[in-house]
Amino acid sequence: MKRTIAGVGVGLRTPHIPDIMQQEPDIPWLELLADNWLTPGGLTHDYLLAISERYPVTLHGVGLSLGTITPLDVNYLQRIKDLQQQTQAAWYSEHCSFSEVHGEYIPDLLPLPYTEEAIDHISERILQVQDFLGQPLLLENVSSYLEYTHSQLHEADFLNAIAEKTDCYLLLDINNIYVTAFNQQKDPLEFLQRINTERVKEIHLAGFQACTDSNTQPPTDYLLDAHNHPIDNAVWELYRGTVDQMGEIPTLIEWDSELPTLDILLAERSKAEDIQHPPMIGQQICR
Repeated sequence: MKRTIAGVGVGLRTPHIPDIMQQEPDIPWLELLADNWLTPGGLTHDYLLAISERYPVTLHGVGLSLGTITPLDVNYLQRIKDLQQQTQAAWYSEHCSFSEVHGEYIPDLLPLPYTEEAIDHISERILQVQDFLGQPLLLENVSSYLEYTHSQLHEADFLNAIAEKTDCYLLLDINNIYVTAFNQQKDPLEFLQRINTERVKEIHLAGFQACTDSNTQPPTDYLLDAHNHPIDNAVWELYRGTVDQMGEIPTLIEWDSELPTLDILLAERSKAEDIQHPPMIGQQICR
């Protein structure tokens, strides 16, 4: 039986596994980056079973390339389905993006143009995925560094339309909303005002990296969705507003490179918990 996903979880990364197995910290749930467990010679099956026995888990993928034009990789989906059955993962999430063109893979998650044609295209593929897995998909918004000139819709309206057409859920990445808004000089609050909150089933929080492109004149400042820093104060404030608007939604702390020690990761988790459940200041306990 799949266990409940609630509260603030963390993304499981290999260097933290020994500490988690030994200490068994009080974490409500863990997210498995599915592709780490699908690669031949990757993480061991024993680790997989031990973790999923101790904690409720979800699966998060980066390798499906939902938005591309080549046929879906059925072998990949079968491995996802097998992994989900082995771990009893509560759900599987993927990105609203593409990373493969005619068999050539790109080391990034590229956004789609926000058009009616793109809605029809990716919706058809999501329906295929959901039919194969036998359950709804969670679709995540991605960070972007450019804007298609022929986009017709706001990103939130684009995601809403896909969710309505496919009956899928949304994974709202607050860091990605902020990074995209900064890079495109937009208001991140507009995204939150437009998104269909009834479809949001999970939230991601992560840290970005501030960069400067010296090839432009004048040099251009931009944010990189690097997942290698603590969560920025601006993202925390956006998350606080999201919680005020949507209530308590399962939230995940992502940290993928330049990994900190487990205690630092858990401290970030505690910050999110305090936003979901603010501590009572000045409250006296009678004994």
